[in-house]
Amino acid sequence: MTDEPGTTAETTTSRSYPCEACGATVEYAPGTDALRCPYCKHQQAIVPLPRQVHEHPIEELATLPAKPQSAPGRTAQVFVCPGCHARTESDTLSVRCQFCATPLVADAAATERVVPEAVVPFGLDRDGAREALRSWASSRWFAPKGLKKVTEAETFKGSYLPHWTYDASTVSDYRGQRGEHYYVTETHTVTENGETRTETRQVQHTRWHAASGTVSRDFDDVLVAATGHVAAKQLDKLTPWPLAEAKPYQEEYLAGFQTVRYDIEPEDGLETAKQRMAPVIESDCRSDIGGDEQRVSSVDTRYFDLTFKLMLLPVWFLSYLHAGKTWQVMVNARTGEVIGERPYSAGKIFAASVAALAVIALIVLLVARR
Repeated sequence: MTDEPGTTAETTTSRSYPCEACGATVEYAPGTDALRCPYCKHQQAIVPLPRQVHEHPIEELATLPAKPQSAPGRTAQVFVCPGCHARTESDTLSVRCQFCATPLVADAAATERVVPEAVVPFGLDRDGAREALRSWASSRWFAPKGLKKVTEAETFKGSYLPHWTYDASTVSDYRGQRGEHYYVTETHTVTENGETRTETRQVQHTRWHAASGTVSRDFDDVLVAATGHVAAKQLDKLTPWPLAEAKPYQEEYLAGFQTVRYDIEPEDGLETAKQRMAPVIESDCRSDIGGDEQRVSSVDTRYFDLTFKLMLLPVWFLSYLHAGKTWQVMVNARTGEVIGERPYSAGKIFAASVAALAVIALIVLLVARR
């Protein structure tokens, strides 16, 4: 592949993993701690690293050099296949050789400002993702009948997506108001069938009192997408992720899958994390204010013991054809959660509308006969 005008590509150190039985190239087997040969099916264990996943102090960012891939004009890196020696250009951390499909994994330490700290390995293989898609398609209301056969015509791509996680201890000073309800008896006159009578009712009012105070909360693993290639709102729908199942980062878990490099810096991700903490902190303020209603006018939050880490999360990307249109779906490759686009059957919607109108007409008829 050739470089586009105005861009540069840098050759990176890449690894592949030979099969101990037949010499072919093995790749990670989802749901295991092993590499599997796609030819002879031999499995060889991934030897775990003698370390734990740990958080990095946010101050550490100031000591890191500028991220290499953010250099002007740089958009890709070149993987050299150790098998056929072909060169594959890609802006990823792992990819397949474009000629012989050998799984290639880059040395993240040589290309990234922040190296992944942890990875949640793929738990679902293609068959598992296909079954999740089949269940999803079968449960869609007003879906065309043909959607149930969607698994016969889909394309799959397994990718690890980078995410930042943040921990923090927070102390927040707030100002607001506490509302306390009280009731007043009010009298009013009602005329019915030519007769006038007096009725009373209880009317709610609220007394407001100034309130202020301080609340504290610890946050653990506030998750923020570290890539803009997939809409954050879409990725949020794949939550929750079993982050407790994360393993210390090892290149072997990437073999056979594409791994997207982060393009949202950790400093920017921190601002998003603070935005996600804010509603939780405001809820704490309201609980502290008490009363029947609360108003929060200002919150001043201080952050302590801020830490971060880069984590890779597994997603199956699927696309399928229906009625001449391509539809996109994502599957959480650990939990099986499915989100995405789907077609609707105009016939089914029309039939449901007609049935609903018929039920309403029947109810009206029965009421009228009484």
